[in-house]
Order: sequence, then structure tokens, then C-alpha cells
Amino acid sequence: MESIDPMPNSAPRIQPSALLELLKPITWFPPMWAFLCGAVSVGFNAESPAVTLVLGILLTGPLVCGASQVVNDWFDRHVDAINEPNRPIPSGRVPGKAGLYFAIIWSVLAGAWGFSLGLWVGYATLAGLALAWAYSAPPLRLKRNGWWGNAAVGISYEGLAWITGAAVFLGSTTPPWQVVVPAALYSLGAHGIMTLNDFKSIDGDRSMGLKSLPAMLGADSAARLACVVMLAPQIIIVALLSYWEAWVQLALVALLMAAQLAAMVRLLRDPRQYAPWYNGTGVTAYVAGMMATATAIQGQIL
Repeated sequence: MESIDPMPNSAPRIQPSALLELLKPITWFPPMWAFLCGAVSVGFNAESPAVTLVLGILLTGPLVCGASQVVNDWFDRHVDAINEPNRPIPSGRVPGKAGLYFAIIWSVLAGAWGFSLGLWVGYATLAGLALAWAYSAPPLRLKRNGWWGNAAVGISYEGLAWITGAAVFLGSTTPPWQVVVPAALYSLGAHGIMTLNDFKSIDGDRSMGLKSLPAMLGADSAARLACVVMLAPQIIIVALLSYWEAWVQLALVALLMAAQLAAMVRLLRDPRQYAPWYNGTGVTAYVAGMMATATAIQGQIL
């Protein structure tokens, strides 16, 4: 007698570890660091409420950045099924439309969390989520073009996260220009960082028709462009620091720029080989300069 499956129509189970994998914790550091820079820029110190800082960091990292990662994996599921079939969605560990539902629920949670921390925080959160969906989802799917996609990521991970950190501790007050301008400048520089990040997939992008800047411009031209885009905003930052007479921070940012220039010399010898190395050296100097700038802003607005 043939055995009968007692649960023939049972749905595949979602693995909790797969949901965490979709959120990609390794990607959370840049927006969390930018949030901390924003908090420091408006006067966060040891006497500030630690709970507020933690809630803000959770917003920018696990929630907004995490949501962007889930959205990206859902709309890349067909490509991942070919190139990375072991990822949570194509492997079936997050079955059916569970990935889409998770992206929607996590985005709504992030938006509600943002507004619970203040009106300006909520607006910045919605802007970041909108860019996350526009980056990955059709019809815009900004990631198909390096110019627009890199800009969306730079604004989300650096500028909006920085403004969010400031807004959390300013309450209902509009962030002043001394906060917004440096945040915008470091967002622009992050466009160059994202260009270097695309070097790892240059061959795949070309074969699939994706217009990342390395794929469109070639490795050498894209690397030179990335270097200019990273350095130019920092030159303006140095000018601002001079205007504010923040000499200690100016010296620190200048030294960090010199370190980046030295690393760029090596990068430009062979961009395809050294782009990952630069992301661990030159980018570290770049983000350190963000915090130095944040301490100078604090002296201007307090």
C-alpha cells in the first residue's frame, strides 16, 4: 500500500537565520557611523541620553539599511539564482513571496520607528527608504546606472544618516546649514567610494548590460573619476574648517587626505587589483575625517 504524505500541501518554512542574512549586518556600519557623526555635530556627549543614541543607531543600521538590503535581494532574485544560488531567496530558505513581504514590513517598521524619534527624523527615514526602493525596484531601478545608483547610496548611507543623527538630538528644530552642507559633501564623496566598490563585479556587469561606472568608463577612467569625486568635497570641507577657524580639525582632515592621496597613487597603478585594498585603507581615512569635521561643527552651533 502506497504511503500518504500527511501534509502534502504544507508550505516551506522560513529559516530565521536566513532573514538575518537578508538584512546583511556587515553593511550597517557606514550609516551607523554617519548617524554618530550627525549626533556629535549637534552636541552629543557623555551626558546625552544613551537610549536615544541606541534607538537612532538601530534605525539607521538594522532598520533602514537592513530594509534596503532585503529590497535589493528581492528584486535581484532572478540574477542571484544564476550567480549566487545559495543566497536566502533563490535557495528557497526564504520561500515564495516571503522576501517581498519582509521588505515591506521592515520598511514600514523603519518608517514608524523614525517618526517615533521626531518629525525630521521621520522625514529623513522616509527619504532613505524611498531611495532604497528606487535603487532596486522597477521602474526606476537606479542601480542599473552607476551615476544615479551611486548617488542614491551615497545620499542614503552618508547624508541622510548624518542628518538623522543631528535631527534625533535637535528634536523639532530644523538642522542648520552647518550640519546639512558637510553631510551633503560627504554624500558626494561616497559616490566615488561606491564606484570603487563596483570594481569587484565589472565583468559580470558588462556581460549583463549593467551600467556601473567601471563597466561603462573602463577601470582606469573610473578609478580616476572616483578619486576626484572623493577628494573634491573634502577640499571644500577644509575650506569650511578654515572659515570656522577649526585649526585642529583642519590639520586632522588634511593629514587624512594626504593618507588618501598616498593610497590613491597605488590604486591608480592597477585599479582592478587595488580597489578592494583601497576600500580598507583610503576609505577608513575618509570616514575618520567625517568625525573630525563633526566635532568642528559642534563648536559652531553650540
